[in-house]
Amino acid sequence: MIVNLLLISLAIQFFLFIPAFKFKTDKLTDLSYSLTFVLLTLIAFLQSDMVYPKLLLLIMISVWGIRLGVYLFIRINKTKKDDRFDEIRPDFVKFLSFWILQGVSVFVILLPTLFYFQTETNFRHFSFWGFGIWFIGLLIEGLADYQKFSFKNDPRNKDRWIDIGLWKYSRHPNYLGEILCWFGIYLYVYSSLPNTYKVVGLLSPLFITALLLFVSGIPKLEEKADKKWGSDKRYQRYKKKTARLIPFVY
Repeated sequence: MIVNLLLISLAIQFFLFIPAFKFKTDKLTDLSYSLTFVLLTLIAFLQSDMVYPKLLLLIMISVWGIRLGVYLFIRINKTKKDDRFDEIRPDFVKFLSFWILQGVSVFVILLPTLFYFQTETNFRHFSFWGFGIWFIGLLIEGLADYQKFSFKNDPRNKDRWIDIGLWKYSRHPNYLGEILCWFGIYLYVYSSLPNTYKVVGLLSPLFITALLLFVSGIPKLEEKADKKWGSDKRYQRYKKKTARLIPFVY
């Protein structure tokens, strides 16, 4: 049952929360997030009829999750900590609440995928469109992460904001790629889902989009950037001429 996968997601978060809280480390947080996607998808696949369209979906989510997890783990080993958790890391209840929310978020984002593994598959034109959108999103997210990581690790760019590559056209191209990945996955499974699952499954791309646009993604990064460079006229010009998310859409 799908509800069992929610419990597994929460169990993974709690298991990794314990050392994270004990040692006051951020090295497990994002790693847990990405790997939970892969593990839940693998479990759901193994409980399905394991046909080729479902195997391809497993590969899609695994490639996305492993790439993101490796990147975030390398990044946190460079930065040592994540500023987002400075206020909640020492507080048991607040820190645990974040981990619980993370486990629930993974489950909600995976809903159409989990529904798909429980149904008979139909590989139709929506599936091709979905795969294409997912692939474009993966390329955008991966390239944006690489460009920012390289930029930040160049001593010549110390205390500068990134305005090259994809970041010249969008202030958050990595989030654009992330959103495209999950809309692509929803379209990939769309044709096979019963109507009720299609409606409920739409929560997945809408949830991750809302999370990044209004909650834990862009707002926090924009606030941090404004505090650091808000008085710099060059940054003000960059912000004015560069789209918030979608290039050329202001």
